[in-house]
Amino acid sequence: MRRASWYIMAVIAACVATSSARGEDDAALVAAAKAEGKLTFYTSFLGAPFHLAAIKSFEKKYGIPVELLDVRASELRERLRTEQAAGRFIGDVIQNGAATMIRSQRDGELQPHGGIVNARLLSPQQPATDVLVPSYILAYGILVNTTQVKPADEPKSWKDLLDARWKGKIQSDDMRALGGGQVMFSVLQDALGRDYHEKLAAQQPIFSRDVGNDERRVARGEFPMRIPQLFSNTTVLKGLPVKLLIPEEGVPYIRFDMALLRNAPHPNAARLFINHYLSEEVQLIYANAGLIPVVDKLNAPIREEMRAMTSARLLGTTNVDTQDAMLALAKEIYK
Repeated sequence: MRRASWYIMAVIAACVATSSARGEDDAALVAAAKAEGKLTFYTSFLGAPFHLAAIKSFEKKYGIPVELLDVRASELRERLRTEQAAGRFIGDVIQNGAATMIRSQRDGELQPHGGIVNARLLSPQQPATDVLVPSYILAYGILVNTTQVKPADEPKSWKDLLDARWKGKIQSDDMRALGGGQVMFSVLQDALGRDYHEKLAAQQPIFSRDVGNDERRVARGEFPMRIPQLFSNTTVLKGLPVKLLIPEEGVPYIRFDMALLRNAPHPNAARLFINHYLSEEVQLIYANAGLIPVVDKLNAPIREEMRAMTSARLLGTTNVDTQDAMLALAKEIYK
């Protein structure tokens, strides 16, 4: 009986590989995923309602339950190291920032996915590899209080933050630690150079890492502006006197990738899950939540208030090989 079962699963796996190579929708993969019965999903984006919407759409379509673990990126890295060092392979799919995912791949925590059918839908600017598959993009702009920053005074450029009127009035995510502030620091260092950062440091930005509370402080008028502002977080501030600004040079961003964890207990369900995240249904969920889709185009319309966000020019992102040097430089400049 066991030998017959093994043979059936081998045939299914062969069909999956063949169909994936042809780039066709794969009934065999769906069958194999359902036979595995469940999926465990790790992500470092905490409390995001769009994850729940995407998960529910997957469960509704395929009838495969998903167990979600969403924790901070540092906690997730430590959990992976602990689990895999102990030979406790629990997670199936991981989703994290692209630089962190490259570290995970180098550390041997991931495995090749074996082909994702919907990867053919990806934008040429956001290609997949044999291990990493883009899922969405988080972008950062500038948040201003509309009662304190009049339209004529709104920063149009990142360079406008150097205006003397904003000295001591810019609230900022801490650029000296991993997070949105460090992403902004790295991208603006590459685009505008050290001289820009030294001038911005002279503006005496007020650092904090309490993102949700910091956004509310801007809404209450305690600060006229905050940098950098995550696009998707702005949606929960609707109705408050705040506005998201997209500088003319473009915006820093983080791409979140997905991958199969090494020795994933449910590899076929994992492949099907990643494939689902590149479907129009899920990419539209992202777009309407203020994130930038990674597929080449969407046929369904994006909500009007989200269109400026999803079409924002991408200025740059972090580089895993220079991340430590950028952290050290930020600590040197912003003392």
